[in-house]
Amino acid sequence: MALPEIKQSATEARLAALELPTAGCTKPAREAAIARVREMGLPDRRDEYWKYTRPDTLVQADAPKAALFDNDEPLMFDQIDRLKIVFVDGIFDADASDDLSLEGVQIERLEDICCTDIHWAKDLYGVLETRGHNPVPRPLAALNTAFAADGVAIHVTGKPSKPISLIYVHKDEASDAFLHHIVRVESGAEATILENGPAAARFNKCMEIDIADGGTLHHVRSQGRDHERRAVTHMFTRLGTESVYKSFTLTVNGVLTRNEQVIEILGDDAVAHVAGACVGDGDFHHDDTVFITHDAVNCESRQVFKKVLRNGATGVFQGKILVKAGAQKTDGYQISQSLLLDDDSQFLAKPELEIYADDVACSHGSTSGAIDETALFYLRSRGVPVADATDLLTLAFLAEAVEEIEDEDLAADIVNRLESWLSRRR
Repeated sequence: MALPEIKQSATEARLAALELPTAGCTKPAREAAIARVREMGLPDRRDEYWKYTRPDTLVQADAPKAALFDNDEPLMFDQIDRLKIVFVDGIFDADASDDLSLEGVQIERLEDICCTDIHWAKDLYGVLETRGHNPVPRPLAALNTAFAADGVAIHVTGKPSKPISLIYVHKDEASDAFLHHIVRVESGAEATILENGPAAARFNKCMEIDIADGGTLHHVRSQGRDHERRAVTHMFTRLGTESVYKSFTLTVNGVLTRNEQVIEILGDDAVAHVAGACVGDGDFHHDDTVFITHDAVNCESRQVFKKVLRNGATGVFQGKILVKAGAQKTDGYQISQSLLLDDDSQFLAKPELEIYADDVACSHGSTSGAIDETALFYLRSRGVPVADATDLLTLAFLAEAVEEIEDEDLAADIVNRLESWLSRRR
């Protein structure tokens, strides 16, 4: 069916403003991605999965400017021994990055992959993104596959001694960055990937993750703290038998953030946990959209999302668990909750279950509410100032999401940073 004229015009205007990178072995995937974008059209508010979030500034030809945030805080995860890979406005910074050599893992730039015709990533680049369009179109992910000029390919073959840290730096008020990362975790291998930083004025990031039988990947991400940045991110993950994937995202500040997770559980006894915590104030719109497909026996998935909103901030959660026929003994859990600190903020939720197997334990729930006045009174009656008491209750509310981080040092870093941010926002 032909696209509406308005959507087609907007799509062609966006494509005309972009330049196709040197292709190499990724050329077929990029050309196919452009064809998908033209077929689907870029999103607008009439699309079902964008009805709560205006995509206008994400799809317009020119990126809206974002003022640089004067941040005197130390970098997130700075106290943790890690291999640092730095991107400035979407471009790899070799001088600021560590040597990419690390036992148990091979790390290469996307640019280097594009200059060769044969590479392991050829069989993965754009593949999971393509699969992720069924049943929901994700044209901004296809746009990324077509035009991302930088990123890394991470091939995990063992158990690296420290996390791989992707650091995104924003230095240009008009930067419009695309990054595409590819991760392959081999059987029995295990790694941790960290991400932090605002990245650009407008940021489009895609990560494709393939976890083989018995592989494990931990992912911890911190987004912020530029006030005016806009970002859309996609993570496409495929899990094999007895594999494990655990992902946590912390978001603070930003005019618009849309994080999508698309997970396919294809091997028996696999585990997928996705969690997020966000703190929004004022002109802040944060959207978590998650789609988990169970297509194997005796698998577990968890979705835990908590949002703290005030001064007119908006939070969105769209989460779906699809259990296919034959995916017996599925354990699927989904919870989305918001803490509204005033009457002007809002939380929009769309939880979904679609189940075609009969031996499952699946549940979902979504709640919104104000701070617990009884608990607040209890703390104040014991001499705790109202601002400190509010922060304590806020941290307690976010705790279930933060507890999804297995590494205690990483979890402590997240909590410490939350405490610092909350105290500054009084």
